[in-house]
Amino acid sequence: MTRLAALQHAMSPDIAVNLATAERMLATASQQGAKLAVFPEVQLSPFFPVRAGGDASRYAMQKDDPAITALGEMARKHRIVTVANIYFQGRDGERFDASPVFDADGTLLGISKMVHIAHFEKFWEKDYYASGSGFDVYDTAAGKLGIVICYDRHFPESYRACALQGAEIIATPTCNLAGEPLDLFAWEMRVLAMQNSVYSILANRCGVEDDTGYGGHSVIAGPDGSLLAEAGDGETVLFADYDLSERAEIARQRRWLAELKPWLRPETRG
Repeated sequence: MTRLAALQHAMSPDIAVNLATAERMLATASQQGAKLAVFPEVQLSPFFPVRAGGDASRYAMQKDDPAITALGEMARKHRIVTVANIYFQGRDGERFDASPVFDADGTLLGISKMVHIAHFEKFWEKDYYASGSGFDVYDTAAGKLGIVICYDRHFPESYRACALQGAEIIATPTCNLAGEPLDLFAWEMRVLAMQNSVYSILANRCGVEDDTGYGGHSVIAGPDGSLLAEAGDGETVLFADYDLSERAEIARQRRWLAELKPWLRPETRG
């Protein structure tokens, strides 16, 4: 058995303060034996899309930004596969809600971008984010890891796209408000995990930013749909044990992915 961790915390307007929080929480996760840790959505800033038409350029980071380098160094120091989430600016100037993924040796394996962009009250994300072009799966020291960011999880095809690429674990950094149906979201993660025979990890923000509260209640679900762990509404490092051989046996017995009709597979469709 090895261990997964969702790092649930509140954010400061100060990037340095948020990096210090990241260091502290990764240290705790590593000390408790976690091999994979997942941070909430846009972990280095307040959740700026809560307001339409703002300017969040101070938080936009390119690949060589010192903050991204620091996160990679933390992953290396604590020997833990790390899924971060930042406001990322590509070389062409487009900006994304994106997750840098670091292996346990600190190597940056890639930066996955959110594909579906929300745009409604409290989530004016199209004012800030461009769309990514697909879903990524990485070979890591903790297993084959897929990335599905926040709003993308409401599109079941996102988890299925990762599972069809061989994902064993799927990480979902997110930002859920205190007033949203958090119990329903926990069931959502359980169903996605069950339907795709994967471990799912939803890492949410908590705390209050100006007049908006964030809900916490991060979730880790098993490949059989079981609820392995659920956080409360405060800062916590949420742990659950995982077993990839057990996951493989569940997938073998259910055969849902193997029996999926070829014409439903993305690579066979125009």
